[in-house]
Amino acid sequence: MTALALLTASSNNRMIPNRTRLLDEKVADVLNEFTRWLTRYGETSRDHQTFFAGATGQAAKALYYRYKLLGTAAVAPMIFCEAFVPSTRRFFHRPTRFPIADAHYAMAFAFLFQVTNDLAQLRRAVHFLDELKKSRCPGFGEYCWGYPYDWVTRNGKIKEQTPLITSTPYAYEAFLHVHEILSSDLCPPSSDLRPLNLRDQYTQILDSIARHTFRDIKDFSISENASSCSYTPFDKGGVINAAAYRSFLLTSASQIFSREEYWVTAERNLNFVLDNQNPDGSWFYAVDGVRDFVDHYHTCFVMKALAKIHALTGQAATLEALRKGVSYYLNNLFDADGLPKPFSRAPRLTVYKRELYDCAECINLCLLLRDRFPQLDGTLETVVRGILNDWIKPDGSFRSRRLHLGWDNVPMHRWGQAQMFRSLAFYLREARQASSDESRVPRAPVHQLSTLNSQPL
Repeated sequence: MTALALLTASSNNRMIPNRTRLLDEKVADVLNEFTRWLTRYGETSRDHQTFFAGATGQAAKALYYRYKLLGTAAVAPMIFCEAFVPSTRRFFHRPTRFPIADAHYAMAFAFLFQVTNDLAQLRRAVHFLDELKKSRCPGFGEYCWGYPYDWVTRNGKIKEQTPLITSTPYAYEAFLHVHEILSSDLCPPSSDLRPLNLRDQYTQILDSIARHTFRDIKDFSISENASSCSYTPFDKGGVINAAAYRSFLLTSASQIFSREEYWVTAERNLNFVLDNQNPDGSWFYAVDGVRDFVDHYHTCFVMKALAKIHALTGQAATLEALRKGVSYYLNNLFDADGLPKPFSRAPRLTVYKRELYDCAECINLCLLLRDRFPQLDGTLETVVRGILNDWIKPDGSFRSRRLHLGWDNVPMHRWGQAQMFRSLAFYLREARQASSDESRVPRAPVHQLSTLNSQPL
């Protein structure tokens, strides 16, 4: 029996209701099985964008954005495959390693170490951080991450290894999470993972990520108090979740490294997000007048960032935005079964009914906000039970999408597998913490790093 499974049967479980204990046990079993599957399957996969990652798919997608009618005919075969034969992804692009997935796996194994105190889990987390160090964008002096393929958008092609403000913050959180553990009493002094040079290395990487986010990602003034930011170092901005990601990262870094200028920029990006919340509590994807859809996981991205910023700053305006956002979220982004639906109003034909990514981000958001909004507790339990009942494959991995007819069972590390694994590991850590009179989770990370000397890499 693994350390995680052993913990599931520990005496701590007697302190919580039987119904909750049984749910936690199932989650622990699922995490055990997924860990075994990940070892067998490997750390590369195809992806949500695989149909459009190769030369043929890129050409078809570019045509679609330039000439809608002709482009629709060009992408139709790929959309058909996505809807009815998802396994044909293997004909369009090779399996790939994704930095976002590596960051999520690093955080997931860090959570599992905090649950089990098993150093093997921490070593797995460090392994994925090592992979992140290898996959940083090579053309930039600071640490940053993008996609490992060219990505065609309506505004042109983003070349592979172009830094994305929607990717880099996940690596930042992963390095920060493991650094917190290495700096805490949870990691034994005798551990081979405890040496100061490893912690110092992570401190320098975090400092580098913050410098990139502050300097290379550009600001665009919207008003006296607000600025949007670029998605990459080269575009014109306007995407809501991009500003939310950047605001969180710089808010965190401003406290860790005592850099007031980071907070000044973070606050302007935060004001952009707050100012562009719709009266009903929602956020459009962008403020360009074109991408005015409201979808599930981008809504989660925005509110997760606001939740973390509020936890760090206590800013009242952020909590009020979350209050309106949670109300909209619960009333518009769930179906009759109480499970996440992709869009409040679909902007186009969708080939799927439900997405693993949405469910993972929902669990994450509920865990971050349920102390402030207790109504999310019921949503959390409904979604976790839904995953355990319907989304676990016999091999231990997760289904990727529920299609209108059948399932997409192609494992995609970046598009749901890593996110769900991390979310369930986060859930288990929080459940174990709640079931114990004395928390084993370190709670003062923000001030630990500020005592260390960070030098440019």
